[in-house]
Amino acid sequence: MTPAINCLKKAKINYQLHQYEHNPDSKAYGEEAAQKLNIAFDQIFKTLVVSVDNRDLAVAVVPVSRQLDLKAFVKVIGSKKAKMADKKDVERTTGYISGGVSPIGQKKKLMTIIDNSALKFNNIYVSAGRRGLQIELSPKDLGLQTKATFNKISK
Repeated sequence: MTPAINCLKKAKINYQLHQYEHNPDSKAYGEEAAQKLNIAFDQIFKTLVVSVDNRDLAVAVVPVSRQLDLKAFVKVIGSKKAKMADKKDVERTTGYISGGVSPIGQKKKLMTIIDNSALKFNNIYVSAGRRGLQIELSPKDLGLQTKATFNKISK
């Protein structure tokens, strides 16, 4: 069990787990998951941790098919600048390893923004907290569990 799964169980949120054989040579974790689970790239979401104003961290959840729009992201959260967070900071703050970061069950609760494209699906897929394991759940349940807001943050 991962912290993400434990959080969903505790909150009694409806979800389904999907496991696949992770290739250790793969660096495109979201794309690998989508291909191996036969899920549309628009319906599987990656969890990105962003350094905001060089001091705080925040989470962006965007489709694997798209890129995070940092300008849109900073506008949504009311900051001046942002960049992708350092891998060590991500792992220390979330408790998850790179390529297995889940938006759910992180060690430290971070502000979370989910791309509003998630709302067009009944269910989306996010990392369950380790490589080779995805959680399928409704975007609204993900939003409630992470106290996220939905905004256009991808391009």
